[in-house]
Amino acid sequence: MKFNRLKLCCLLFLHLNSNAQMDPHLEYIKGRILQIDSFPSTFIDPRHISVWLPADYTDLKKYAVIYMHDGQMLYDSASTWNQQSWKVDETMTRLLQENTIRDAIVVGIPNNGPYRWAEYLPQAILDSLPADTREQLTKTWFANRPLGDQYLKFIVHELKPYIDSTYSTLTDAANTCTMGSSMGGIISLYALCEYPAVFGNAACLSTHWPLGIPGIMMQKNIIDIPAIFRHYLGTHLPSSAHHRIYFDHGTEGLDAFYKPHQDLVDALMIQKGYTAQNWITKEFPGEDHSEHAWAKRLHIPLTFLLGNSDR
Repeated sequence: MKFNRLKLCCLLFLHLNSNAQMDPHLEYIKGRILQIDSFPSTFIDPRHISVWLPADYTDLKKYAVIYMHDGQMLYDSASTWNQQSWKVDETMTRLLQENTIRDAIVVGIPNNGPYRWAEYLPQAILDSLPADTREQLTKTWFANRPLGDQYLKFIVHELKPYIDSTYSTLTDAANTCTMGSSMGGIISLYALCEYPAVFGNAACLSTHWPLGIPGIMMQKNIIDIPAIFRHYLGTHLPSSAHHRIYFDHGTEGLDAFYKPHQDLVDALMIQKGYTAQNWITKEFPGEDHSEHAWAKRLHIPLTFLLGNSDR
């Protein structure tokens, strides 16, 4: 976003006279993106964490928190591997300025490259596989480090306490969201199921229901991985009275495979008592499996989970 010179001078003048220390990460229109370098953990490898704050962030207010996976893809398309991003800062700023959503901050958690599958695959799925298959997968694809449960422990027991003690946040489940796409959607839903007292809301965009574990999904007659996860959901989905869940998918690319799986999950949601008040599934014809597509519709899950109209 470009500034004209007069606007930039005015903003700089106001900021320099606010008695606040200059922040090199400050971006006046789209808020601030602060980075925590090499956040330590006893559960997973350390990584950089980003925290997006609204431009008018103040300790005089309390903010909901959105924990987003694949955090390196959220803001700057110039720095991502595919030159695409979710444009989270732009969408959040617009929705807040319109008073469409309540005050919130965003915590971006980058994936860890080669261990992305290990961190985003629910441990409950691995635990349900035959022992020999589980051992083979763990050795071959996860370098002996299945990390689904460890990743969630990192968020719940290390990252969230830090965020809540550092920023002015609402700490209850109703104001704590988790969001991601593809396998990031899977781990978001798993987080809600494993920690229903911590996460009250989950947004799962282009949820990768096939759970394409290399060497297993192609053997459909041997192990039905999606059915294993649905069975888990049938016993672990939290109460619809206190949780909100958003699903969506496109119709192109990888997303073209999702509808049959999503239909089965939707039927399960109805069985578990979810209604339009606390769950929606949306299809976006013509949209593919990309940050560009998710950025275009990001306002929909944000408004559903954090909207001001009904709370």
